[in-house]
Amino acid sequence: MRESPHQDAPAGAAEPAAIRAQEAHPGPHGPAPLWQPDAARIAGAQINRYRQWLEHEHGLRFDDTQALWRWSISDLEAFWESIWHYFDIAGQRGEGPALTQTGLPGARWFPGATLNYAAQALRAAPSDTPAIIASDETGALEELSWTEIARRVGAFAATLRRHGIGPGDRVAAFLPNRSDAIVAFLGCASMGAIWSICSPDMGAASVLDRFRQIEPKVLVGTASYRYGGKVHERDETLVHLIGSLPSLTLFVQVPGPGRAVPTPDLLTTLPWSDATAGNAPLVIDPVAFEHPLWIVYSSGTTGLPKPIVHGHGGIVLEMSKLMSLHNDLRPGDRFHWYSSTGWIMWNCQVGALLLGATACIYDGNPGWPDAGTLWRFADTVGLHFLGAGAAFHAGCMKAGLRIEGERLRQTLRTVGSTGSPLSVEAYQWLQAELGPSVWIAPISGGTDLASAFVGGDCTQPVYAGEMQARCLGAAVAAWNERGEPLVGEVGELVCTTPMPSMPLFFWGDDARQSRYRDSYFDMFPNAWRHGDWIEITPRGGAIIYGRSDATINRHGVRMGTSELYAAVEALPEVMDSLVIDLEYLGRPSYMPLFVVLTPGLELTAALRERITAAIRQALTPRHVPSEILQVPAVPRTLSGKKLEVPIKRLMLGEPAARVLNPDAVANPEALAWYQAFATERSAP
Repeated sequence: MRESPHQDAPAGAAEPAAIRAQEAHPGPHGPAPLWQPDAARIAGAQINRYRQWLEHEHGLRFDDTQALWRWSISDLEAFWESIWHYFDIAGQRGEGPALTQTGLPGARWFPGATLNYAAQALRAAPSDTPAIIASDETGALEELSWTEIARRVGAFAATLRRHGIGPGDRVAAFLPNRSDAIVAFLGCASMGAIWSICSPDMGAASVLDRFRQIEPKVLVGTASYRYGGKVHERDETLVHLIGSLPSLTLFVQVPGPGRAVPTPDLLTTLPWSDATAGNAPLVIDPVAFEHPLWIVYSSGTTGLPKPIVHGHGGIVLEMSKLMSLHNDLRPGDRFHWYSSTGWIMWNCQVGALLLGATACIYDGNPGWPDAGTLWRFADTVGLHFLGAGAAFHAGCMKAGLRIEGERLRQTLRTVGSTGSPLSVEAYQWLQAELGPSVWIAPISGGTDLASAFVGGDCTQPVYAGEMQARCLGAAVAAWNERGEPLVGEVGELVCTTPMPSMPLFFWGDDARQSRYRDSYFDMFPNAWRHGDWIEITPRGGAIIYGRSDATINRHGVRMGTSELYAAVEALPEVMDSLVIDLEYLGRPSYMPLFVVLTPGLELTAALRERITAAIRQALTPRHVPSEILQVPAVPRTLSGKKLEVPIKRLMLGEPAARVLNPDAVANPEALAWYQAFATERSAP
């Protein structure tokens, strides 16, 4: 899902001309749908069953999804109360309303309720049917039953309790996308400890920028992982993390394909096998609806990554709704969304367990040794749902991949996409390859709410390039800079009603939640501004055109520009730098890095490689720029801020006069180079 939004977007930002024109694209508004559901799909649709339940249980009749959506955002308390009961949430509902303090921000949900994410996720246990099916680049297949997952979760939680870990303590993880990570997370959730994970391809500085803020007591980590046919050793990074987190009292080492870490001094260390051994009973502690479940991170253009806290109850309700009603996932289905552990889609993938579906996970490069790797995995395990970033689908299309597999042809019902806009051509290619029985269902949301604003409805037709519906309970709109709603035009994506999975708070924020408020409510004080360009179509669908702010979104993994600058400008040759991430509907994203070098130096191939290596080490390989260019200067505001958003808008085709006022620029002479570069790029 899209990661969210932020500061430094000027209050008068208008949609880029290049976006409005959509360049040479024919647009998604043609009369013929790409896909139509048949009668069987409509009859079996989870959203249709929910609509029938509302009529039977509450006498509420809705003739179509638009009517259902309007009710869901106009009577929030009744809607979310119905979600609790429809999904039979494993907890105590308690007394009181479903929603109090209804403002944005500041809503309070189910104040008298208790529950636990792990209780909902493990309701299918005990059972010998698979809860998790995992594979990696070796081709090995691991299948874990609900019974075995529950045993391991109970054992790990008991280990944490024996070592003094309790509710509210933070447990950090440095792990790839393996079953161990899911077990460790559920073990933390079951006892009310707070989970936080980073992918091992992240640099030590980026990981520490996250974990130092939350002061974890436990680190669960591996010293190596496999990606792209190679074993990547991370033992030095792991040792550095352990030595740099004085709050740690316990280190649990998960084996990887390479070297292990020497036992750290002055810190209790356990091998993963010991931490999950035995048959301790699974004890799940009820917690308050808003008890913190996990901390995830979304980076802005300045400052440290934002440590976003989500609650047990909000995540259980939102993910149940999204997975079932908008992804049409059913108990017993086999669900996969390709993700690293550093992307919110890892959390969403685990959310399949909430419905009693099997989480099918793949650890490795989906394009190695060729573009068909993930599709072969899908065929082997018999996926019902395959999701991935839009860049993955576009890459398969460009590689000329033919999607094959006899089992897959029998089982696959749905393909999901997110992370960036899915082009019209990619919709068409997927539908042509998979045939009329498969529904293409992109979603768009973010790390910030761990859910989606816009998603699918398998009872309705699909139009190439257009997501089908605004999600139930999400009052999503396109607004212009004056806060006026738009239909058929591009505007800022806003949500005007609270959702239960919106952040409880940012860890370490002040009493006024200043950082939280500045992140989403800076432009419109009473509406969540997400930082995406969106168009609401006349038929109620939505088109996402990319980010409206300056943050970097590479293959769905969002990073703040400040993190990249810290890595690049640490090099003695680099005096200053500017990076922008450009997304275009139907075109590959383009992320140039502009560097100002020490006087007398030229940007050589060797220096480019050093800059690239610094970014790979500090951030991730995904955040290596598309191009590195030497520039005479970085334009800045009178207060010294880099003009990221104006330069981005200039690159997207807006006239310079609309982008900024030279009188507000400290070094207006620096703008000429960027204007010339933008003109050159837009030339046919």
